[in-house]
Parts: sequence; structure tokens; C-alpha cells
Amino acid sequence: MFERNVGGFDRIARGVVGTCLVAVAFGAFLADRRSMAVVAALGSAGLLFNFATARCGLNKLLGIDTCPRE
Repeated sequence: MFERNVGGFDRIARGVVGTCLVAVAFGAFLADRRSMAVVAALGSAGLLFNFATARCGLNKLLGIDTCPRE
């Protein structure tokens, strides 16, 4: 249905930053900074979704494709 448009370094960077944002969200939650925790968790969810599926809606809208083709 949707074509992959995230690959290579871009995909790895999204996975690393998404994982770091999970830690930030958890730390903010423990520090009782709920709004920061929610923002970090939402950002993390988006980046990790892009990482897992190799698809990005914003890339699609902007016509960016970093996925290698065979």
C-alpha cells in the first residue's frame, strides 16, 4: 500500500533518537514533568514507527526518499 521511503543512516538515526526519547519520557515522568513526558513519548512513538516500518508521511509529502532501490 505505502512505499518505503526511509532507509540507511536516516532509518538508524530515527531508531537511536526514538530510543533516547523513550528514556527522556520515562525520566520526565518520574520527575513529575508530565507535559514533557507526553511530548517526548509522542515524538518517540513517531520516530520508532518510522524506524520499524521504513515509511514517513512527511518524507512522502516533501518527496524525500532515502531508501536504497535494488
